[in-house]
Amino acid sequence: MTGTEFIRRIQRLGRTRGVEIRFESRVGKGSHGRLHYGDRFTTVKDRKKEISRPLLAAMLTQLGLSRKDVQ
Repeated sequence: MTGTEFIRRIQRLGRTRGVEIRFESRVGKGSHGRLHYGDRFTTVKDRKKEISRPLLAAMLTQLGLSRKDVQ
């Protein structure tokens, strides 16, 4: 899954659950950005590249979600 795909899946999940989602590209350096899911957030690396499994797990933990939520 790429960073852009991850953002889209979280946005879809947020709409379904009624949670506010926003992505701030200006917060991170270079191609990084911050994705807010309600009152939690995570940093999304390069949105065009694949996210490794360990990094994906860490990002989901930061957002309080599980792998099943984004499948």
